[in-house]
Amino acid sequence: MHALALSNVGKAYRRYAHPRDRLKEALLRGRPRHEKIWVLRNVDVTIARGESVAIIGQNGAGKSTLLKLATGVTRPTEGTLQRSGRIAAILELGIGFHPEFTGRQNILIAGQLMGIGMDEMAQAMPSIADFAEVGAYFDQPLRTYSSGMHVRLAFAVATAIRPDILILDEALAVGDAYFQHKCAARIREFKRQGTTLVFVSHDPVAVRTLCERALLLDRGMLAKDGAPDQVLEYYNAAIAQREAEYQIRSVEAATPGQPRTRSGDQKATIESVDLVDTWGASVRALPSNASAGIRVKLAVHAPLDALTVGFVIRDRVGNDAFGTNTFHLEADVAPLLPGGTYECEFAIGTLALGQGHYSIAVALHESDSHLVRNHDWWDQALVFQVIRGAEPYRIGIANLPVSTTGIRSAGSGN
Repeated sequence: MHALALSNVGKAYRRYAHPRDRLKEALLRGRPRHEKIWVLRNVDVTIARGESVAIIGQNGAGKSTLLKLATGVTRPTEGTLQRSGRIAAILELGIGFHPEFTGRQNILIAGQLMGIGMDEMAQAMPSIADFAEVGAYFDQPLRTYSSGMHVRLAFAVATAIRPDILILDEALAVGDAYFQHKCAARIREFKRQGTTLVFVSHDPVAVRTLCERALLLDRGMLAKDGAPDQVLEYYNAAIAQREAEYQIRSVEAATPGQPRTRSGDQKATIESVDLVDTWGASVRALPSNASAGIRVKLAVHAPLDALTVGFVIRDRVGNDAFGTNTFHLEADVAPLLPGGTYECEFAIGTLALGQGHYSIAVALHESDSHLVRNHDWWDQALVFQVIRGAEPYRIGIANLPVSTTGIRSAGSGN
């Protein structure tokens, strides 16, 4: 059963050349005097109950408009949209709050706007106060609140009662780090209880950790729909676009049906990527804390005054574990001629990663980042496994050199 279903949904706004044209159009029932500006077009998306979906894209891509359509704040110009269950939306934190009313009074008013009865909101009041952590200010006028306190109260009241569908527009980008973690914990708890999550975010870590699916909007159209890691890589490649001949293409991975993203202008291309052990032998599994090397072979197809080779190691859900490049390592750079083949190797003295599966993305570009004249970006160029070495059991993606004194007496005092 779906929570949200959008079929051929589009949203257009009217733009008038002059304010008086709006009045003429209303009175003179003749030809339209406006131009339709489409901000969304041909969006077909079905979101199942309990699914967590991120919506990403550049500013102006139509992300917030899509959320407003999903919540019923605005209606589609074309197509149909169906919802199932109670929706809680955080589109603008604190919208509707009155500065002269206390926090407690604003909560009761906000509850009514959300369709929650006074009795139910009164029962939730202690948990809201506990989550917001504004102390004695809870019964003070909102105008006395700091911006951080305002945000805490707004999120607390919006998520006071678990909804069937929770819709967020950049809500995790506000507040201090402590509060952001607290919000994320509440959202994860909602997910465990079966709430459908739809949210807009520019934070790739939040997208990867909170969602199992991502939608990429580009100029009002649905450009890509898939696993967060794949969609984020495609999005990063699109952002890096600088030249007309730039390409973004999917390459089939060793595992059928698992596409990898490659992008770049092809002035230089990655021919192969290999992980090697201390003796230079190709490997795909290494014990934690072993020495290793990443060997990149490349070909140059156009004259290049400078070239940067970089890599990123990611964990199994796509979070960055470690990355660097020849620019930051201050490696010598010489002009490269077309037709030449080259090799670059990174020596890793201690692969201090925890047990698990990892992937390596490799990039050829100029300057310090692949966002500057990207020649070739190869996502998931290879996948490898870190196995447990001769050491005590530990968890996480990092393998830190930890020791302990054990439990011993701390002495006694009178």
